[in-house]
Amino acid sequence: MIRLSNVSHAYGDAAVLEDLSMSVGPGEVLAIIGPSGVGKTTLLRILALFVRPSSGTIELDGQAVWSAGESERLALRRQIGMVFQEASLFDASVARNVEYGLRVRESWPDRLRSQLWSVLGSSGTSEAVTEALEVVGLEDRLEQDADSLSGGEAQRVSFARALAYEPEYLMLDEPTSDLDPRNTGLIEAAIGEARERGIGVAVATHDMHQAERVADRVGVLLGDGFTEVGPTGRVFEDPADDRTRKFIAGELVY
Repeated sequence: MIRLSNVSHAYGDAAVLEDLSMSVGPGEVLAIIGPSGVGKTTLLRILALFVRPSSGTIELDGQAVWSAGESERLALRRQIGMVFQEASLFDASVARNVEYGLRVRESWPDRLRSQLWSVLGSSGTSEAVTEALEVVGLEDRLEQDADSLSGGEAQRVSFARALAYEPEYLMLDEPTSDLDPRNTGLIEAAIGEARERGIGVAVATHDMHQAERVADRVGVLLGDGFTEVGPTGRVFEDPADDRTRKFIAGELVY
């Protein structure tokens, strides 16, 4: 389990998150909803151990992350994958992009640029790469150039790359933003597959209907903290906080 306790974060004098506590468990999907600019991406980066919070503690499976030594922290970081809002694929084939997720795991933390291009130029496709692409419905695109993909297809390859990494936890930052319904459905199905594999998933989304479809629990991030975190059905049908109710009803303007 990833557990945040009393976490606050600021960029200079600008507070983004304040006194925030939450958790993501194995095999569950937590949706983080809230308006733009409230810190959803920052929260995901903290959960993914990319960003050290200004204060508070983060534990991964009971181990305090930021008090651990560098080698221990890197070992913990290997358990977490992240899919960004932009797919950010390399100029290489679909298979090479997904394969990079595997090679990064093998070579962490020594990832020089020369090694990267060596990886992308390697030959052969592993079963893990093919399986990851099957999850997102792109197993027939192994040798296609990544730069020829549509935006939705590129995002699905990015998701497959994260799955091939075999993380225990997966952070998704607006994974279906601006995607068409078909690609959105395929990404949501892949989230369900990740859950079935026992992967804990945190997904930041502006789409409340998507949160209802995919999430076991929902965290409503308003201002600089959660108004509430709870089971999806309960939060949407009977919110405990009036600000949550107003936000879901579209009555709260930021």
